[in-house]
Amino acid sequence: MMKLSLFGQKFTRHSGISQLMEDMNDGLRSAGSIMLGGGNPARIPAMEAYFSELCREMSAEGTLSEALCNYDGPQGKDTLLNALAALLRKEFNWPITAANIALTNGSQSAFFYLFNLFAGRNQDGGMRRVLFPLAPEYLGYGDAGLEEAMFVSAKPTIELLPEGQFKYHVDFDNLRVGDDIGLICVSRPTNPTGNVITDDELIRLDTLARQHDIPLLIDNAYGLPFPGIMFTEARPLWNPNIILAMSLSKLGLPGVRCGIVVANEAVISAIRNMNGIISLAPGSLGPAMANRLIEKDDLIRLSNDVVKPFYQQRLAETLTILRRYLPPERCLIHKPEGAIFLWLWFPELPISTEALYQRLKQRGVLMVPGHYFFPGLEQDWRHTRQCMRMNYVPEAEQIERGIAILAQEIERAHRETV
Repeated sequence: MMKLSLFGQKFTRHSGISQLMEDMNDGLRSAGSIMLGGGNPARIPAMEAYFSELCREMSAEGTLSEALCNYDGPQGKDTLLNALAALLRKEFNWPITAANIALTNGSQSAFFYLFNLFAGRNQDGGMRRVLFPLAPEYLGYGDAGLEEAMFVSAKPTIELLPEGQFKYHVDFDNLRVGDDIGLICVSRPTNPTGNVITDDELIRLDTLARQHDIPLLIDNAYGLPFPGIMFTEARPLWNPNIILAMSLSKLGLPGVRCGIVVANEAVISAIRNMNGIISLAPGSLGPAMANRLIEKDDLIRLSNDVVKPFYQQRLAETLTILRRYLPPERCLIHKPEGAIFLWLWFPELPISTEALYQRLKQRGVLMVPGHYFFPGLEQDWRHTRQCMRMNYVPEAEQIERGIAILAQEIERAHRETV
Protein backbone atom coordinates (compact mmCIF):
# COMPACT_ATOMS: atom_id res chain seq x y z
CA MET A 1 0.00 0.00 0.00
CA MET A 2 1.32 3.44 -0.91
CA LYS A 3 2.18 5.75 1.99
CA LEU A 4 1.05 9.10 0.63
CA SER A 5 1.90 12.62 1.74
CA LEU A 6 -0.88 15.09 2.48
CA PHE A 7 -0.40 16.36 -1.08
CA GLY A 8 -0.72 12.79 -2.38
CA GLN A 9 -3.85 12.12 -0.37
CA LYS A 10 -5.51 15.31 -1.56
CA PHE A 11 -4.73 15.04 -5.24
CA THR A 12 -5.37 11.32 -5.69
CA ARG A 13 -8.88 11.24 -4.27
CA HIS A 14 -12.03 11.37 -6.37
CA SER A 15 -13.05 14.85 -7.50
CA GLY A 16 -15.77 16.44 -9.57
CA ILE A 17 -13.37 17.46 -12.33
CA SER A 18 -11.93 13.94 -12.49
CA GLN A 19 -15.43 12.49 -12.81
CA LEU A 20 -16.26 15.00 -15.53
CA MET A 21 -13.15 14.18 -17.57
CA GLU A 22 -13.68 10.42 -17.12
CA ASP A 23 -17.29 10.77 -18.27
CA MET A 24 -16.16 12.89 -21.20
CA ASN A 25 -13.57 10.34 -22.25
CA ASP A 26 -16.06 7.46 -21.93
CA GLY A 27 -18.88 9.37 -23.57
CA LEU A 28 -16.87 10.54 -26.54
CA ARG A 29 -15.67 7.02 -27.24
CA SER A 30 -18.70 4.86 -26.27
CA ALA A 31 -21.15 4.05 -29.03
CA GLY A 32 -24.65 5.25 -28.20
CA SER A 33 -23.69 7.59 -25.35
CA ILE A 34 -25.19 11.06 -25.44
CA MET A 35 -22.59 13.48 -24.08
CA LEU A 36 -24.41 16.48 -22.63
CA GLY A 37 -22.10 17.04 -19.70
CA GLY A 38 -18.53 17.75 -20.75
CA GLY A 39 -16.81 20.91 -21.83
CA ASN A 40 -15.34 19.62 -25.07
CA PRO A 41 -16.08 22.21 -27.75
CA ALA A 42 -18.04 21.35 -30.86
CA ARG A 43 -16.26 19.95 -33.88
CA ILE A 44 -17.13 22.77 -36.24
CA PRO A 45 -16.42 21.57 -39.80
CA ALA A 46 -15.23 24.96 -41.02
CA MET A 47 -12.80 25.29 -38.10
CA GLU A 48 -11.47 21.75 -38.51
CA ALA A 49 -10.90 22.36 -42.22
CA TYR A 50 -9.12 25.61 -41.41
CA PHE A 51 -6.84 24.00 -38.82
CA SER A 52 -5.99 21.14 -41.18
CA GLU A 53 -5.02 23.56 -43.93
CA LEU A 54 -3.08 25.71 -41.45
CA CYS A 55 -1.05 22.68 -40.34
CA ARG A 56 -0.33 21.80 -43.97
CA GLU A 57 0.92 25.34 -44.58
CA MET A 58 3.06 25.27 -41.45
CA SER A 59 4.46 21.87 -42.36
CA ALA A 60 5.42 23.05 -45.84
CA GLU A 61 7.27 26.08 -44.53
CA GLY A 62 8.94 24.27 -41.61
CA THR A 63 7.25 26.10 -38.73
CA LEU A 64 5.33 22.98 -37.70
CA SER A 65 8.47 20.88 -37.21
CA GLU A 66 10.11 23.81 -35.47
CA ALA A 67 7.24 23.92 -32.96
CA LEU A 68 7.29 20.16 -32.46
CA CYS A 69 11.05 19.75 -32.10
CA ASN A 70 12.08 22.70 -29.90
CA TYR A 71 11.39 24.03 -26.42
CA ASP A 72 10.01 27.52 -26.03
CA GLY A 73 11.03 29.65 -23.05
CA PRO A 74 9.18 29.24 -19.75
CA GLN A 75 7.04 32.31 -20.46
CA GLY A 76 5.93 30.84 -23.78
CA LYS A 77 6.58 31.44 -27.47
CA ASP A 78 8.00 34.95 -27.92
CA THR A 79 6.36 35.53 -31.29
CA LEU A 80 2.90 34.81 -29.88
CA LEU A 81 3.48 36.94 -26.79
CA ASN A 82 4.31 39.93 -28.99
CA ALA A 83 1.47 39.23 -31.42
CA LEU A 84 -1.11 38.89 -28.61
CA ALA A 85 0.10 42.09 -26.95
CA ALA A 86 -0.31 43.98 -30.23
CA LEU A 87 -3.77 42.45 -30.74
CA LEU A 88 -5.00 43.46 -27.28
CA ARG A 89 -3.61 46.98 -27.67
CA LYS A 90 -5.42 47.31 -31.00
CA GLU A 91 -8.74 45.82 -29.87
CA PHE A 92 -9.09 47.33 -26.39
CA ASN A 93 -6.40 50.01 -26.13
CA TRP A 94 -4.93 48.24 -23.10
CA PRO A 95 -1.32 49.17 -22.21
CA ILE A 96 -0.10 45.61 -22.84
CA THR A 97 3.35 44.40 -23.87
CA ALA A 98 4.80 40.91 -24.16
CA ALA A 99 5.97 41.30 -20.55
CA ASN A 100 2.29 41.23 -19.50
CA ILE A 101 1.54 37.81 -21.03
CA ALA A 102 2.53 34.25 -20.13
CA LEU A 103 1.42 30.94 -21.60
CA THR A 104 0.61 27.78 -19.66
CA ASN A 105 -0.23 24.18 -20.53
CA GLY A 106 -3.96 24.87 -20.50
CA SER A 107 -5.79 27.40 -18.37
CA GLN A 108 -6.44 24.76 -15.68
CA SER A 109 -2.69 24.86 -14.98
CA ALA A 110 -2.88 28.66 -14.77
CA PHE A 111 -5.63 28.50 -12.15
CA PHE A 112 -3.61 26.04 -10.09
CA TYR A 113 -0.65 28.41 -10.21
CA LEU A 114 -2.65 31.53 -9.42
CA PHE A 115 -4.84 30.13 -6.66
CA ASN A 116 -1.82 28.80 -4.78
CA LEU A 117 0.23 31.91 -5.50
CA PHE A 118 -2.23 34.22 -3.75
CA ALA A 119 -4.00 31.89 -1.31
CA GLY A 120 -3.05 29.13 1.07
CA ARG A 121 -0.83 28.95 4.13
CA ASN A 122 1.22 32.08 4.95
CA GLN A 123 4.66 32.24 6.54
CA ASP A 124 3.04 33.30 9.82
CA GLY A 125 0.81 30.23 9.77
CA GLY A 126 -2.29 32.13 8.76
CA MET A 127 -4.54 31.14 5.88
CA ARG A 128 -5.66 33.15 2.87
CA ARG A 129 -8.50 32.03 0.62
CA VAL A 130 -9.95 32.51 -2.85
CA LEU A 131 -13.36 34.19 -3.00
CA PHE A 132 -15.86 33.26 -5.70
CA PRO A 133 -18.34 36.17 -5.47
CA LEU A 134 -20.98 34.53 -7.66
CA ALA A 135 -21.69 30.84 -7.10
CA PRO A 136 -22.23 28.59 -8.99
CA GLU A 137 -18.77 28.56 -10.53
CA TYR A 138 -16.56 26.26 -12.59
CA LEU A 139 -16.17 22.86 -10.89
CA GLY A 140 -12.50 22.65 -11.98
CA TYR A 141 -11.60 25.34 -9.47
CA GLY A 142 -12.73 23.42 -6.42
CA ASP A 143 -9.89 20.90 -6.15
CA ALA A 144 -7.04 23.17 -7.29
CA GLY A 145 -5.89 24.32 -3.86
CA LEU A 146 -2.90 22.85 -2.03
CA GLU A 147 -4.64 23.48 1.29
CA GLU A 148 -8.02 22.32 2.48
CA ALA A 149 -10.81 24.91 2.82
CA MET A 150 -8.98 27.31 0.50
CA PHE A 151 -12.12 28.48 -1.31
CA VAL A 152 -15.18 30.40 -0.23
CA SER A 153 -18.26 31.09 -2.37
CA ALA A 154 -21.00 33.68 -2.05
CA LYS A 155 -24.64 32.91 -2.76
CA PRO A 156 -26.16 34.97 -5.59
CA THR A 157 -29.44 36.78 -5.80
CA ILE A 158 -31.82 35.24 -8.33
CA GLU A 159 -33.80 37.35 -10.79
CA LEU A 160 -36.79 35.55 -12.29
CA LEU A 161 -37.27 36.41 -15.96
CA PRO A 162 -40.02 35.80 -18.55
CA GLU A 163 -40.36 32.52 -20.45
CA GLY A 164 -39.13 30.36 -17.58
CA GLN A 165 -35.67 31.91 -17.40
CA PHE A 166 -33.70 33.39 -14.51
CA LYS A 167 -30.37 35.14 -13.90
CA TYR A 168 -27.88 35.14 -11.05
CA HIS A 169 -26.44 38.43 -9.79
CA VAL A 170 -23.67 39.22 -7.32
CA ASP A 171 -25.23 39.91 -3.91
CA PHE A 172 -23.09 42.92 -3.04
CA ASP A 173 -25.19 43.67 0.06
CA ASN A 174 -23.96 40.43 1.64
CA LEU A 175 -20.58 40.03 -0.06
CA ARG A 176 -17.83 39.99 2.54
CA VAL A 177 -14.18 40.44 1.57
CA GLY A 178 -12.37 39.70 4.81
CA ASP A 179 -8.69 39.94 5.67
CA ASP A 180 -8.39 36.22 4.89
CA ILE A 181 -9.19 36.74 1.19
CA GLY A 182 -6.13 36.74 -1.07
CA LEU A 183 -7.81 36.63 -4.48
CA ILE A 184 -11.24 37.23 -6.04
CA CYS A 185 -12.08 34.98 -9.00
CA VAL A 186 -15.00 35.10 -11.43
CA SER A 187 -15.63 33.54 -14.85
CA ARG A 188 -17.17 35.65 -17.62
CA PRO A 189 -19.06 34.11 -19.40
CA THR A 190 -19.61 31.75 -16.51
CA ASN A 191 -19.13 28.04 -16.68
CA PRO A 192 -21.60 26.41 -15.78
CA THR A 193 -24.48 28.87 -16.14
CA GLY A 194 -23.77 30.88 -19.30
CA ASN A 195 -24.09 34.01 -17.15
CA VAL A 196 -22.24 37.16 -18.17
CA ILE A 197 -21.89 39.38 -15.13
CA THR A 198 -22.77 42.94 -16.03
CA ASP A 199 -20.21 45.66 -16.68
CA ASP A 200 -21.33 47.34 -13.47
CA GLU A 201 -20.85 44.14 -11.44
CA LEU A 202 -17.37 43.65 -12.90
CA ILE A 203 -16.35 47.24 -12.13
CA ARG A 204 -17.62 46.88 -8.55
CA LEU A 205 -15.64 43.66 -8.10
CA ASP A 206 -12.54 45.37 -9.46
CA THR A 207 -13.07 48.26 -7.04
CA LEU A 208 -13.47 45.85 -4.12
CA ALA A 209 -10.30 43.99 -5.08
CA ARG A 210 -8.24 47.18 -5.31
CA GLN A 211 -9.68 48.45 -2.01
CA HIS A 212 -8.42 45.26 -0.33
CA ASP A 213 -5.13 45.23 -2.27
CA ILE A 214 -5.80 41.82 -3.80
CA PRO A 215 -6.03 40.77 -7.47
CA LEU A 216 -9.21 40.11 -9.41
CA LEU A 217 -8.88 37.00 -11.61
CA ILE A 218 -11.27 36.87 -14.58
CA ASP A 219 -11.64 33.54 -16.37
CA ASN A 220 -12.22 34.59 -19.98
CA ALA A 221 -12.11 31.15 -21.62
CA TYR A 222 -15.30 31.82 -23.64
CA GLY A 223 -15.06 35.58 -23.87
CA LEU A 224 -13.74 38.41 -25.99
CA PRO A 225 -11.87 38.91 -28.24
CA PHE A 226 -11.63 35.14 -28.85
CA PRO A 227 -13.37 32.72 -29.00
CA GLY A 228 -16.12 35.29 -28.62
CA ILE A 229 -18.90 32.94 -27.46
CA MET A 230 -20.95 35.78 -25.96
CA PHE A 231 -24.54 36.63 -26.85
CA THR A 232 -24.98 39.85 -24.88
CA GLU A 233 -23.28 43.23 -24.84
CA ALA A 234 -20.36 43.34 -22.43
CA ARG A 235 -17.16 45.34 -22.24
CA PRO A 236 -13.90 43.51 -21.42
CA LEU A 237 -11.93 44.96 -18.51
CA TRP A 238 -8.22 44.88 -17.68
CA ASN A 239 -5.85 46.90 -15.54
CA PRO A 240 -2.64 45.98 -13.69
CA ASN A 241 -4.65 44.64 -10.73
CA ILE A 242 -6.67 42.29 -12.96
CA ILE A 243 -5.43 38.87 -14.04
CA LEU A 244 -7.13 37.76 -17.24
CA ALA A 245 -7.05 34.04 -18.11
CA MET A 246 -7.72 33.04 -21.72
CA SER A 247 -7.49 29.86 -23.75
CA LEU A 248 -7.37 28.37 -27.25
CA SER A 249 -9.60 25.44 -26.22
CA LYS A 250 -13.02 26.84 -27.05
CA LEU A 251 -11.77 28.15 -30.37
CA GLY A 252 -11.68 24.45 -31.23
CA LEU A 253 -8.18 23.51 -30.07
CA PRO A 254 -8.55 21.83 -26.65
CA GLY A 255 -5.93 19.23 -27.49
CA VAL A 256 -3.07 21.74 -27.80
CA ARG A 257 -3.52 22.74 -24.12
CA CYS A 258 -2.68 26.43 -24.46
CA GLY A 259 -3.67 28.79 -21.65
CA ILE A 260 -2.95 32.52 -21.75
CA VAL A 261 -2.49 34.80 -18.72
CA VAL A 262 -2.55 38.60 -19.01
CA ALA A 263 -1.38 40.36 -15.86
CA ASN A 264 1.11 42.80 -14.42
CA GLU A 265 4.80 42.03 -14.87
CA ALA A 266 5.28 40.70 -11.34
CA VAL A 267 2.56 38.08 -11.78
CA ILE A 268 3.91 37.12 -15.21
CA SER A 269 7.41 36.74 -13.76
CA ALA A 270 6.01 34.40 -11.09
CA ILE A 271 4.20 32.27 -13.70
CA ARG A 272 7.34 32.13 -15.82
CA ASN A 273 9.30 30.75 -12.87
CA MET A 274 6.55 28.26 -11.95
CA ASN A 275 6.39 27.04 -15.54
CA GLY A 276 10.14 26.46 -15.53
CA ILE A 277 10.03 24.44 -12.32
CA ILE A 278 6.89 22.41 -13.01
CA SER A 279 6.93 21.84 -16.77
CA LEU A 280 10.13 23.43 -18.14
CA ALA A 281 8.08 25.31 -20.75
CA PRO A 282 4.58 25.50 -22.19
CA GLY A 283 3.85 23.39 -25.26
CA SER A 284 4.78 24.95 -28.59
CA LEU A 285 2.24 23.67 -31.12
CA GLY A 286 -0.80 25.67 -29.98
CA PRO A 287 1.14 28.94 -29.69
CA ALA A 288 2.65 28.42 -33.15
CA MET A 289 -0.82 27.91 -34.62
CA ALA A 290 -2.25 30.89 -32.74
CA ASN A 291 0.59 33.08 -33.95
CA ARG A 292 -0.21 32.16 -37.56
CA LEU A 293 -3.91 32.89 -36.95
CA ILE A 294 -2.99 36.38 -35.79
CA GLU A 295 -0.55 36.92 -38.66
CA LYS A 296 -3.31 36.05 -41.14
CA ASP A 297 -5.84 38.30 -39.31
CA ASP A 298 -8.01 35.22 -38.84
CA LEU A 299 -8.20 34.81 -35.06
CA ILE A 300 -10.94 37.36 -34.41
CA ARG A 301 -12.52 36.93 -37.85
CA LEU A 302 -13.09 33.21 -37.29
CA SER A 303 -14.35 33.85 -33.75
CA ASN A 304 -16.92 36.35 -34.99
CA ASP A 305 -17.90 34.78 -38.30
CA VAL A 306 -17.71 31.03 -37.60
CA VAL A 307 -17.49 30.10 -33.91
CA LYS A 308 -20.05 32.48 -32.41
CA PRO A 309 -22.74 31.97 -35.11
CA PHE A 310 -22.37 28.19 -34.85
CA TYR A 311 -23.07 28.22 -31.12
CA GLN A 312 -25.85 30.79 -31.42
CA GLN A 313 -27.70 28.54 -33.85
CA ARG A 314 -27.09 25.41 -31.77
CA LEU A 315 -28.30 27.26 -28.66
CA ALA A 316 -31.54 28.36 -30.32
CA GLU A 317 -32.22 24.79 -31.49
CA THR A 318 -31.55 23.39 -28.01
CA LEU A 319 -33.82 25.89 -26.25
CA THR A 320 -36.65 24.96 -28.61
CA ILE A 321 -36.11 21.25 -27.92
CA LEU A 322 -35.95 21.78 -24.16
CA ARG A 323 -39.26 23.60 -24.07
CA ARG A 324 -40.86 20.90 -26.24
CA TYR A 325 -40.19 18.38 -23.47
CA LEU A 326 -39.83 20.43 -20.29
CA PRO A 327 -42.20 23.36 -19.62
CA PRO A 328 -41.25 26.14 -17.17
CA GLU A 329 -43.27 24.37 -14.44
CA ARG A 330 -40.74 21.54 -14.57
CA CYS A 331 -37.53 23.34 -15.58
CA LEU A 332 -36.21 26.89 -15.32
CA ILE A 333 -33.27 27.86 -17.54
CA HIS A 334 -30.57 30.36 -16.67
CA LYS A 335 -30.56 33.12 -19.28
CA PRO A 336 -27.95 31.89 -21.81
CA GLU A 337 -25.61 34.84 -22.37
CA GLY A 338 -22.45 32.99 -23.38
CA ALA A 339 -20.29 29.84 -23.13
CA ILE A 340 -21.46 26.43 -24.37
CA PHE A 341 -23.73 25.30 -21.54
CA LEU A 342 -27.28 25.55 -20.30
CA TRP A 343 -27.93 25.59 -16.56
CA LEU A 344 -31.19 23.88 -15.66
CA TRP A 345 -33.05 24.40 -12.39
CA PHE A 346 -35.70 21.89 -11.29
CA PRO A 347 -37.28 23.61 -8.23
CA GLU A 348 -39.84 20.85 -7.58
CA LEU A 349 -37.63 17.83 -8.32
CA PRO A 350 -38.28 15.27 -5.55
CA ILE A 351 -34.80 13.70 -5.84
CA SER A 352 -31.36 15.29 -5.91
CA THR A 353 -29.73 16.01 -9.23
CA GLU A 354 -26.92 13.64 -8.17
CA ALA A 355 -29.53 10.85 -8.12
CA LEU A 356 -30.92 12.13 -11.42
CA TYR A 357 -27.39 12.08 -12.88
CA GLN A 358 -26.99 8.42 -11.91
CA ARG A 359 -30.34 7.52 -13.50
CA LEU A 360 -29.43 9.34 -16.70
CA LYS A 361 -26.01 7.71 -16.80
CA GLN A 362 -27.64 4.28 -16.64
CA ARG A 363 -29.52 5.23 -19.80
CA GLY A 364 -26.45 6.53 -21.62
CA VAL A 365 -27.04 10.26 -21.07
CA LEU A 366 -24.17 12.13 -19.43
CA MET A 367 -24.79 15.44 -17.67
CA VAL A 368 -23.22 17.05 -14.58
CA PRO A 369 -25.08 17.42 -11.27
CA GLY A 370 -25.12 20.93 -9.89
CA HIS A 371 -23.63 20.46 -6.44
CA TYR A 372 -20.09 20.26 -7.87
CA PHE A 373 -20.32 23.89 -8.98
CA PHE A 374 -20.47 25.49 -5.54
CA PRO A 375 -16.86 25.19 -4.28
CA GLY A 376 -16.46 26.72 -0.84
CA LEU A 377 -20.14 27.41 -0.17
CA GLU A 378 -20.21 27.25 3.62
CA GLN A 379 -23.97 27.03 4.16
CA ASP A 380 -26.37 24.34 3.07
CA TRP A 381 -28.53 25.48 0.17
CA ARG A 382 -31.15 23.21 -1.36
CA HIS A 383 -30.76 25.00 -4.69
CA THR A 384 -27.35 23.32 -5.19
CA ARG A 385 -29.11 19.93 -5.42
CA GLN A 386 -31.79 21.15 -7.83
CA CYS A 387 -29.61 22.17 -10.79
CA MET A 388 -27.73 20.44 -13.60
CA ARG A 389 -25.37 21.58 -16.33
CA MET A 390 -25.80 20.41 -19.89
CA ASN A 391 -23.89 21.44 -22.96
CA TYR A 392 -25.50 22.05 -26.33
CA VAL A 393 -22.54 20.91 -28.43
CA PRO A 394 -23.91 17.66 -29.98
CA GLU A 395 -26.09 17.50 -33.07
CA ALA A 396 -29.76 18.39 -32.61
CA GLU A 397 -30.86 14.77 -33.00
CA GLN A 398 -28.63 13.64 -30.14
CA ILE A 399 -29.67 16.56 -27.98
CA GLU A 400 -33.34 15.73 -28.53
CA ARG A 401 -32.79 12.07 -27.59
CA GLY A 402 -30.99 13.14 -24.42
CA ILE A 403 -33.59 15.71 -23.43
CA ALA A 404 -36.41 13.22 -24.05
CA ILE A 405 -34.74 10.79 -21.63
CA LEU A 406 -34.16 13.61 -19.13
CA ALA A 407 -37.86 14.50 -19.23
CA GLN A 408 -38.83 10.84 -18.78
CA GLU A 409 -36.62 10.48 -15.71
CA ILE A 410 -37.95 13.68 -14.18
CA GLU A 411 -41.53 12.49 -14.65
CA ARG A 412 -40.60 9.09 -13.22
CA ALA A 413 -39.16 10.79 -10.12
CA HIS A 414 -42.39 12.77 -9.66
CA ARG A 415 -44.58 9.67 -10.09
CA GLU A 416 -42.58 7.78 -7.48
CA THR A 417 -43.36 10.39 -4.82
CA VAL A 418 -47.09 10.55 -5.46
